[in-house]
Amino acid sequence: MSAVIIIPARYGSTRFPGKLLSTLAGRPLIQHVHDRATSAKLADRVIVATDSERIRRVVESFGGTAVMTSPGHPSGTDRIAEVARGTRYDIIVNVQGDEPLIRGEMIDAVIGLLDDGRADIGTLAKRIEVPDEIFDPNVVKTVFDRDGFALYFSRAPVPFYREAFRGFRLREGRSPEVYKHLGIYSYRRDVLLRLTGLPQSPLEKAEKLEQLRALENGYRIKVGMAGHETIGVDTSEDLARVEQWLREHQGE
Repeated sequence: MSAVIIIPARYGSTRFPGKLLSTLAGRPLIQHVHDRATSAKLADRVIVATDSERIRRVVESFGGTAVMTSPGHPSGTDRIAEVARGTRYDIIVNVQGDEPLIRGEMIDAVIGLLDDGRADIGTLAKRIEVPDEIFDPNVVKTVFDRDGFALYFSRAPVPFYREAFRGFRLREGRSPEVYKHLGIYSYRRDVLLRLTGLPQSPLEKAEKLEQLRALENGYRIKVGMAGHETIGVDTSEDLARVEQWLREHQGE
């Protein structure tokens, strides 16, 4: 099956406007994401989908491909769907434009999940190692069945370990088995186009999580395990954290 990586790259950001053009280790943030995406072995092409002429010019300046999209899209998923409609790839991979530590092997892993003919969408998760993240609503948690298919995604701590969570603060080394969701997706092209044509679902509205629209409409999401952490850039403080990580892990 053929696969394309599409990176949604909106210029506006409530907490960090223009973050994708912020300088990280001497290069724009979007270039880090693009260059790491090109290291995936199972994808045929990388496209940046943007609503900004400034981002388009920067992407083209470092040799990338950028496609202009409508500024009115409510989400990155809608933005990549606009580009996907003009392609004939079997699999569309959504790599967030603010994930500069994404790895090619993670992208290959999420593409490989769709080798399972039962799966409509693929995504990744990683066991939480920092207990405070279990209760952090900005860290999305997921639970899945014995075959690796998602049962639910939530900002709340799921599953809720009734005994473990009762009456004491979790410490390092005592964290129960809770998994964080990493925001990378692979879609079968027809699934993506149908999904973005559906209205927001009740659970999606409640949790503010787009993937719940897929579950509520009967689509199956297969969850693979990631071996590495990523750091999404939502604030200038996050950018500094990534800069430090790159200094400490040169070559990774």
